[in-house]
Amino acid sequence: MKKTLFFLLVMFSMTQLMGQEDKNFKVPLIGDTAPAFSAETTTGTIDFPSSFGNKWKILLSHPQDYTPVCSSELLELANMQKDFEDLNVKLVVVSTDKLETHFQWIKSLEELRYKDRVTQKIKFPLVDDNIKAVARLYGMIHPSTNSSQYVRGVYIIDNNNIIQSISFYPMIVGRNMEEIKRTVIALQTAKEGKVSTPANWMPGEDIIVPYRSTSKKDVDENGLYDVAWYMTFKKI
Repeated sequence: MKKTLFFLLVMFSMTQLMGQEDKNFKVPLIGDTAPAFSAETTTGTIDFPSSFGNKWKILLSHPQDYTPVCSSELLELANMQKDFEDLNVKLVVVSTDKLETHFQWIKSLEELRYKDRVTQKIKFPLVDDNIKAVARLYGMIHPSTNSSQYVRGVYIIDNNNIIQSISFYPMIVGRNMEEIKRTVIALQTAKEGKVSTPANWMPGEDIIVPYRSTSKKDVDENGLYDVAWYMTFKKI
């Protein structure tokens, strides 16, 4: 009887603790300053985001090293490293695996000829977060989904360390790295020109500007034209 009561008490305490963790679960939001952390990575110790100065940053989480979907994502990122560098973007990847596992995984990935491409060196850091400190800061473990592994989170952070975009994917769906790059370009375009981008916008296409008091369907000398009185576009 005593053993039964003790077991029930332990189970009740664990349930209460898990419930408290759920209440404390918080995801940083768009417009927030990116939460700071220090960590050991495959490229050395970093203080995020300050180590990367006034560059844009993308923080990506993945559930586990050596999983096939995660492997495909890192291979795509490795193939696009120059693209992100040209956009003044630094990539940081994080999971709960330890540093030694990260090194082994990277070595294996760098030997693969994925999609008949040449092999690529992975230059961006993989963060050792085995104590889940980054996970707690960025809400990357969703309690109702899995208590120990990250969902695929993506935080796009601007050059002032302000979060500009957040997205989460389930563990079974790989992310579209081209879409992440497109989002960065759209954000940079919008921020620099104080404009907006329409649905399905691609770099080089016309952008949206604040509407004018008078509507003109023809393109004016500034490249402006109206689709409707509430939709003014500008040619690039």
